[in-house]
Amino acid sequence: MSNPFKEILQHQEVPEVLKQKVLDDINMIKLTMDIADLFLVKYPSTIGDILIGSTSKKKK
Repeated sequence: MSNPFKEILQHQEVPEVLKQKVLDDINMIKLTMDIADLFLVKYPSTIGDILIGSTSKKKK
C-alpha cells in the first residue's frame, strides 16, 4: 500500500510561510505546556514542600 501523502506532495513544495506558521504553532503549544507544568505541577509542589518543612520545624 502506498502512502497517499507522498503522492499528493510528490511534485509540490510547501510554501515557506506555511512551514513557519506550523513551527510557530508547535512552539506556542510547547510554551503553553511548559507554563502549565510550571504553575500546575512544580509551583504547588514547591509550596507544599515549604509548608510541610516549616510545620515540621515548628513541631520540633
